[in-house]
Amino acid sequence: MGKNKLARWKELGSFANVIQPGNTVSFDVDHPLKGNWKKELFGNDNPLILELACGKGEYTVELARLFPGRNFTGVDIKGARMWRGAKTANQDKLTNCAFLRTRIEFINSFFNEDEVDEIWITFPDPHPGKRNSNKRLTCPFFLNKYRLLLKDNGIVHLKTDNYDLYSYTLSIARDNGLDIIMHTDDLYTSMPDDQILSIRTHYETL
Repeated sequence: MGKNKLARWKELGSFANVIQPGNTVSFDVDHPLKGNWKKELFGNDNPLILELACGKGEYTVELARLFPGRNFTGVDIKGARMWRGAKTANQDKLTNCAFLRTRIEFINSFFNEDEVDEIWITFPDPHPGKRNSNKRLTCPFFLNKYRLLLKDNGIVHLKTDNYDLYSYTLSIARDNGLDIIMHTDDLYTSMPDDQILSIRTHYETL
């Protein structure tokens, strides 16, 4: 393991805006912050938005800049990647930005019913092939998890450059009677003035 990765893990553990439960949380054991994110971590009652599989956390950080009246939490299992976003948020004193290091499968052990207002999923692994469809973050298994923690009329945003994942998600949403507020296969052309589109992930800049 590289020295840089070890140093990042160590520094990540010192950040007050990073929650790392380790093995203390599972499907059957809830984290103490469940139901208390706004009060205990953010100290306000502003809307709570998650970015799932946040990677380096670019979207989490930049959304927090754009919307200071909302709370944002990036969720990922890979701490060495998350370190970048968490460090930036600390350096820039973004008090409405936090990170949670855990597997998405455990998401309902961290957030209560109706606790989350929106979810962002940006460039997730498309897991190509029918055998891998149950690993996609927009498959019914995960959507049912999101349904529990989202408020009524809560929104899930998906941004992907994988057409198969895009088509699959549309089909799943329609088959399950979910409202599709908006969709496009040419995002930057169809919404050229959207402020959020100024945010680019590390993946998009490669």
